[in-house]
Amino acid sequence: MRPAFPDFRLGKVLATSFTGTLSERHGDAVERIPTPQRLVDWLAVSGLAVDSCTPAQLDLARELRESIHAAATAAAIQDTLPASAVQVINDCSAQGRAAAVLTPEGKRRWRLSSASCVEDALSVIAADAISIIAGERDGKLALCASPTCQAAFFDTSQSRTRKWCDMNTCGNRQKKARFNANQRKNPRSAD
Repeated sequence: MRPAFPDFRLGKVLATSFTGTLSERHGDAVERIPTPQRLVDWLAVSGLAVDSCTPAQLDLARELRESIHAAATAAAIQDTLPASAVQVINDCSAQGRAAAVLTPEGKRRWRLSSASCVEDALSVIAADAISIIAGERDGKLALCASPTCQAAFFDTSQSRTRKWCDMNTCGNRQKKARFNANQRKNPRSAD
């Protein structure tokens, strides 16, 4: 029987969605890609299907994830990007052989080579991270206001004032906590 894994937290931005495979970084961390097969699953739902993944490729993926998180966090607070994170992102970007292809529906899709598919997929994620960290896309990097999450996310809202990486998780959790705190402060009589 396959063990139950936490759901993926998928966003619209590939690189920050990938960093979300480790959530609640400042609380009880939740690893959403604990096995090589789980990385294969995440890549598939993200449009980067691969046939298999080795433990070494999973380690590389996690190293890229943490490097993107570190660089995106630094960019969000307008700090210097960590040199080691930049190196990992650049190396992953350069080592893949993925190609952007146009679908008949006019959408961009990625075609991965057959030789080193996981590395190809990671190069696409790294290239996406480079584009958002370098400010090439319309939006801004921000940090989730949840004290247990603080994930970097790419805010494309019109006002660029989003507070939560995901309203359905962090946002709702914080709003519920605030509501419960207010209820304890101002209990209503049951009359």
